[in-house]
Amino acid sequence: MTGAVAETGEIRLHDLAAAELTKIRMLPAGWIAFAVAFVLNTVLGFVAGTDAVRLAGAGGTTPIAQLGIVMLAPAYFLLAVPVYAAGGEYRGGQFRVSLAAVPARHRFFAAKLLVSAAVTAVAAVVVVVPGYVLEHGPATTVGGLAARVLAYLLLGLTGFGFAALARTVVTPIAVLFILPVLVSTTLGGLLPSLVRLLPHEAMLSFLGMPASPQLALARPTGLAVAAAWATLLVALGWFATARRDS
Repeated sequence: MTGAVAETGEIRLHDLAAAELTKIRMLPAGWIAFAVAFVLNTVLGFVAGTDAVRLAGAGGTTPIAQLGIVMLAPAYFLLAVPVYAAGGEYRGGQFRVSLAAVPARHRFFAAKLLVSAAVTAVAAVVVVVPGYVLEHGPATTVGGLAARVLAYLLLGLTGFGFAALARTVVTPIAVLFILPVLVSTTLGGLLPSLVRLLPHEAMLSFLGMPASPQLALARPTGLAVAAAWATLLVALGWFATARRDS
């Protein structure tokens, strides 16, 4: 961070952001997660667009494009990028080193949040566009693409805040994966009014792909709930970073 100290003696936000971007670029796990998300989303888009795969169920066969839990799966690989950006600091004492260099915790977290959000947004565009175009073909719209990218970004920010709060990369990824795979499928029929408010289900409602009519929210409501989860967890992660062990 040579040259990063302003006349006030504080490291400028711009320099902190540059340092955070360097950290993210040096994380092999992030690049692996990005590559997996890109390949998986592209393959799913192709399969959904050709309607080559249908899954059997009680009511007959269902096109894979209508299975939100499948089509949104790549987002759970991509969210590893912001999760590692937030939670990777706590392995091997890196967080203490970072705070020694940047004692201003609010400034430190703000830089990390801004860079992680920007990187996740750009990565989401690259991951989403090919698969979405393959899936929808001539019916592709800018609004549809923007909604899918926004869904990836909100899930990423939810994971980012969770990782900062939990101080680990394992717990956020595990919990956010388990919620749709186990909790929603197990409790969806018993407690639909609760399950529909979980991050994954709210996101599926926003994208117009609810798992079932019982779990569906209006699309604006789904977006509001998903955004509320991201905001809440980022706020909690920010508060914990600013106050914990200080």
